[in-house]
Amino acid sequence: MQLGIRLHDVNASLPESEQTLEKRAQKAREEGFSCVHLALSKCIPGFTFDNAALTEGLAAHVRRVFQREQLDVAVLGCYLNLAHPDPQKVKEFQTRYFGSLRVASQAGIGMVGTETGAPNAAYKLDVNTHSAEALRTFMWNLEPVVECAEKFGAVIAIEPVWNHIVYNADRALIVLRGMKSPNLRIIFDPVNLLAIENLDRREQVLGNAMDILCDDIAMVHLKDYVRSDGKLVSVAAGTGEMDYTEIMRFLKARKPFIQASLENTNNGNAVQAREFLENAYASV
Repeated sequence: MQLGIRLHDVNASLPESEQTLEKRAQKAREEGFSCVHLALSKCIPGFTFDNAALTEGLAAHVRRVFQREQLDVAVLGCYLNLAHPDPQKVKEFQTRYFGSLRVASQAGIGMVGTETGAPNAAYKLDVNTHSAEALRTFMWNLEPVVECAEKFGAVIAIEPVWNHIVYNADRALIVLRGMKSPNLRIIFDPVNLLAIENLDRREQVLGNAMDILCDDIAMVHLKDYVRSDGKLVSVAAGTGEMDYTEIMRFLKARKPFIQASLENTNNGNAVQAREFLENAYASV
């Protein structure tokens, strides 16, 4: 397992002068991480990374910055709602995915990562989010993105999340089988598959995901959770209720060099969370 971090969590509480791409990358390496999850708009203050900004020059700059720090960019985040009810918005978002895939292919980035949206403009869980119709809409709008990934020789990876359309492993498998593309992969975030509604079946939910999605899991997100006001709240790894034993056993046995990025860390606990996960991995 190669541990990384969301780059926008690095130096996040420091002055803006410390939040440049270069300084965040340097800090990530100093903290002992080997890869990063990169969300450009959250990591480079003062710029809007719309499709016009996703140039070949940007790709070259990103490649140089991370090569200098000997860091891999495991995933380029592009979290837009492909089930948005406005067709014009969907076309705009698809174009952004096309540009992100182009940058990823030119910068040597492992994949473009995305969640799976909701059938409303607010991108919020509603009564229709888990419906069959919402899934059909998402898959219809995802298909051109997957085709673009194939043309660029890039990877698009979807992340199942309880509050979104692809809310469990079975739905993710439907998407994978429907697309039939080796360029469509899975980001496995165990905590994002959990909710108060299924927490009593936590081991079953996560075990099923690791079983049926095993071959297609390309990256892992690692965080923890606590319960607050009837909801799960994400926190840094090792600071909540999560049991990582079976996850680490799975990663060691089936995904030995997979890249796994920490989420919901801050300047004060990132190293502690990394060390906690390294110890958990070593002990299984």
